[in-house]
Amino acid sequence: MAAAGAVAWRDGAVAVVHRPRYDDWTLPKGKLDSGETAPMAAVRELAEETGFRVVLGRHLNTVRYSVRGAPKHVDYFAARAVDGAFEPNDEVDRMRWLAPARAREILTYPQDVAVLDEFVRLPPQTTTVLLVRHAKAGKREDWSGADIDRPLSPAGLRQAAALRDLLPLFGADRMYSAPPARCVQTIAGLAADLGRTVRIEPSLGELRYSGDPAAAVAALREIAGGEGIAVVSSQGGVIPGLISAYARDSGLDLPEVRAKKGSLVVLTFVQPGLGLVSADYYPSPLPKP
Repeated sequence: MAAAGAVAWRDGAVAVVHRPRYDDWTLPKGKLDSGETAPMAAVRELAEETGFRVVLGRHLNTVRYSVRGAPKHVDYFAARAVDGAFEPNDEVDRMRWLAPARAREILTYPQDVAVLDEFVRLPPQTTTVLLVRHAKAGKREDWSGADIDRPLSPAGLRQAAALRDLLPLFGADRMYSAPPARCVQTIAGLAADLGRTVRIEPSLGELRYSGDPAAAVAALREIAGGEGIAVVSSQGGVIPGLISAYARDSGLDLPEVRAKKGSLVVLTFVQPGLGLVSADYYPSPLPKP
C-alpha cells in the first residue's frame, strides 16, 4: 500500500493533526488514489485533512511499516502552506500549528518524529529548481530535418502533459530550456498555463555542455539565485554530469544520478552560497496504460 504526506509549515510552525478514529496526533497523510503519484497524493491529502493549499519542497523520508500484515510505505515531503483554513472533517477533528520542538513532543508515532527531525535538519526556507529531462521524441532515423528541430513523439506529448500537472505541485514559476525543440516542447504547455515565456539557455544543451561543462554549472547557479521556482528542461547528456558536478562543489555525496526521458529531479539549495543539499528523482509521471 502506498501513501504520501508532508510536514506542512508556515511562520516557523508545523502542522499536526488529531484523528478521532485512532485518538492520535500525527502528520497529515493518506493513501494514493489510482493513477496518482506520491506528490499529487501529498498535496491532495494536505488539502483534505487540513484545508491548506501547499507547495511541495524536498522529499524527507519514506516510512515503511505493516498494517494488519500488509506492507505499507509513506513518502513525506516538506510543504510550504500557502493559504487555507482548517475545518473539522471525517478524518481529522483538530489541527494545530506548533513549533517543531512542541510538535515533536505530542506526535504519537516514532516514525513521525523521525520525519520531523529530517525536516528540521535544514532551514524550512530553501530554494528549488525543477530539472526535467525532455520527454520522448521521434527516432533520429525517422526525422529528415536538423536534429535540434526533432519534435516530441505522441508518447512524449503524453509525458509532457503529465509533467504539466506535476510541476505546479512544486511551485513552478520561471521557465528555462536547452535549445532543442523537444526540450522546449516538454515545458511549453506549462509555460502557457503560467503566462510565461521559455528562456533558451544554450549552455544547458548537449552541444555546448560537451565543450564547457563549467558554464552549465554557472548557469544553474544563476538560475537558482533568481526569484521564484525555476523549471529547467535539458538533455540526458547534460543532467547527470551537471548535478554530479554541482553536488561535488557543494560537498554533497550523491548516488548515481538518473535522467530517464520525461523525468524530474527536484534540486534543493540553501544559503549561503546556494549549496545543493538534495536531488530527488521522480520518473516520468505518465500514467501507465
